[in-house]
Amino acid sequence: MALRCLYTDLDGTLLGRFGSLFADADGNFSRSQALMLEACHRAGVEVVVMSGRREAQVLSDSRLMGQSSYIYEAGCAMVIDRERTFLTGDGWVPDGRGNPADRIVASGIPDLLFDRFAGRLEWHAPWHEGRVLSLLFRGSVDVAAANELIASHPDGADLRFLDNGAISRPMEGIDVAHAYHLVPGGASKGRAVGAHMRARGYGRGECIAAGDSIEDLGAAEHVGRFFCVANGYERDEPLRIALGAFDNVTVTEGRMGDGVYEAVVSTLARR
Repeated sequence: MALRCLYTDLDGTLLGRFGSLFADADGNFSRSQALMLEACHRAGVEVVVMSGRREAQVLSDSRLMGQSSYIYEAGCAMVIDRERTFLTGDGWVPDGRGNPADRIVASGIPDLLFDRFAGRLEWHAPWHEGRVLSLLFRGSVDVAAANELIASHPDGADLRFLDNGAISRPMEGIDVAHAYHLVPGGASKGRAVGAHMRARGYGRGECIAAGDSIEDLGAAEHVGRFFCVANGYERDEPLRIALGAFDNVTVTEGRMGDGVYEAVVSTLARR
């Protein structure tokens, strides 16, 4: 069965050091990402970014890569050929009550999290600003405990706190900080991948995904094979444990963009 689509995370996966499309994990100039995109173009493979970033950032990167579909704010919404679909449920879309992100802040839940995890959780500044559908933090916390705390809040029943992987941004007192998202309506990257596949008519065996976090791993439930890039495997112990629940996961030898190139080329070679 021919490969028709690659779903890929951006930071820590497709993009190299400092978020560059033309850098490897160490910051050296790299052609791996460009060669991967060329291979996908020649083979007629769609490349869909699945990122926690804001829409403007994801749109810009997708346009630079010549792609018309993308998933943003950790699966809260997707765009296919300029048509936007919110994946947060009817109760969490921008409307007369304001943006979901502003409503979550107004609920006081972020302050509840900051109090509970004092010194271990903070806004992922400056990238937490300007968000519409979700909130973005950084730190090192117990995700299950965070979700229990949120569920105890009157406005927290339909919210999910998720781990979007290790980040390079230093944080005092923490060895390896992670990016965390607070999303409404059961949104997830995996759910968004499934929605995009249904919209495009892609079969499971026609799609692969690449990522570096537990949240990215959710795509493994929908695609034929999930590729965990080496840097994610190296830095994230919970991710290493979570990989064991899936039988369709490959850990790449390459880190970041080199790993995504490896995923695409190895898949195309087997078809």
